[in-house]
Amino acid sequence: MKAAPFTYHAPRSIDEAAGLLASLENAKVLAGGQSLVAMMNFRYVIADHLVDLARVEGLAGIKVANGVMRIGAMTRQRELEFSADVERLCPLMKAALLNVGHRQTRNRGTIGGSLAHADPAAELPAVCAAHDALIEITGGRGTRKVPFADFSLGFMTTAVEPDEFISAIEIPLWPEGHGAGFREYARRHGDFAIVGAAALVALGPDKAVQRASLTLCGVGTGPVRLDESEKLLTGRRLDRAAAIEAAKAARTVEAMSDVHATADYRRHLAGVLIFRALRDAAARFGIEI
Repeated sequence: MKAAPFTYHAPRSIDEAAGLLASLENAKVLAGGQSLVAMMNFRYVIADHLVDLARVEGLAGIKVANGVMRIGAMTRQRELEFSADVERLCPLMKAALLNVGHRQTRNRGTIGGSLAHADPAAELPAVCAAHDALIEITGGRGTRKVPFADFSLGFMTTAVEPDEFISAIEIPLWPEGHGAGFREYARRHGDFAIVGAAALVALGPDKAVQRASLTLCGVGTGPVRLDESEKLLTGRRLDRAAAIEAAKAARTVEAMSDVHATADYRRHLAGVLIFRALRDAAARFGIEI
């Protein structure tokens, strides 16, 4: 199938893009198109207007200042994948990106597009959840910043209003040298994950866990932080026993069943993948678990 007829718009400024979205009926934002175009071709989505952000100045790029990595929403996934700053300061994102689609889709896909699409199994929303990111949203009424915990509202639903678009993502950085790991299970490489797991760990001088962040994707309608597993790790040495306990707690997560997997299978994968992500995080400290 082909998309239903629509009018294409290519604004050059943030104000122009915001003005178009405020004035057009049934408009959709094009931020890479790796999901939206396919959905339009199947007529799962029908838009009268398509507002392409690719030429808008100021919506792409990576900047680091005051312990925060600011990423323009139109930054391509490929740029993030090969960024030295991302690899050094946000290794969880680097690890997650290696699981995102294929090289061809990462060449075009953007971080803002992934967050706006909000697929429950997507990797980049899980990274943002793990880092407690702030999502900058822009529209005709101005710009606002939404904590990621308040950004995901349900299945493929976000806090972005129809006349708004994501303009940037601010990621609070963990101390340099922290541990990070990302693991997922998909039936084929490049498919969306059945379940994915992200782990962040910071150790103190005594090698005890000062801070932990554990996140799942694919188990529910959006990324899920594992508060109980994080509490079990904090204050104790990062070893095999601690990782096993955290993984066991992860198996109690509320999970969904669908055509791809049962809830029980997703809970099983949650425990397995959290353990493996923690093992990768520990390896960055030279710890074998």
